[in-house]
Amino acid sequence: MAQLFSRTADMWFRLALLGLFGGLAALFVAFVILSRSDYTTDKGWTVQQPVPFSHEHHAGALQIDCRYCHDSVETSAVAGLPPTHTCMSCHSHLWTGAEMLALVRQSLAQGEPLRWNRVTELPDYVFFHHGVHVNAGVGCAECHGQVDSMPLMRKAETFSMSWCLDCHQDPAPRLRPRDAVADMSWTYKGDRRELGEALMRKHHIGDGNLTHCYTCHR
Repeated sequence: MAQLFSRTADMWFRLALLGLFGGLAALFVAFVILSRSDYTTDKGWTVQQPVPFSHEHHAGALQIDCRYCHDSVETSAVAGLPPTHTCMSCHSHLWTGAEMLALVRQSLAQGEPLRWNRVTELPDYVFFHHGVHVNAGVGCAECHGQVDSMPLMRKAETFSMSWCLDCHQDPAPRLRPRDAVADMSWTYKGDRRELGEALMRKHHIGDGNLTHCYTCHR
């Protein structure tokens, strides 16, 4: 009876299967690595804006409080962006003819708001309230990084679910007094965890389950 397959056919078949499953495993690993990479999460990437606003200059050199521009951050779900007249409260006197501020002057003259590009944007299925976090003592820098050293704003963290849960599971080391939330140079010489735990008791943080699904998905 004629032999249909060569003696090495079984070996080649096994190698082909091994290569197939190995390739699928490699693709899965590559997908996981890519999905968590800065390329996908945009962490560390600078976002181009219509006007090259420098947090390094305004929040750093000039020491302008974050809440002067983001004036709803303590009470609203969104931090808010400054209307043009807030910018012009200074720039109607300073750098009045600067070319880079031409769009700001145009915005004021035409009554049309500037269209800023979002640096951080959460999915629609995520509930987040700035006011809750700020009043709990979560400093701006905890999420947005040292913006006072950023010539152009960049995304400082991944804002992934696991990153948020890291804080919700153990918020104490990340808390500070409420009057220091916008202070980019704030430091504490004592035990941050001890301070945080005291603040949690004072403000009743963690009385509910901070890791319950409903906390962030409503």
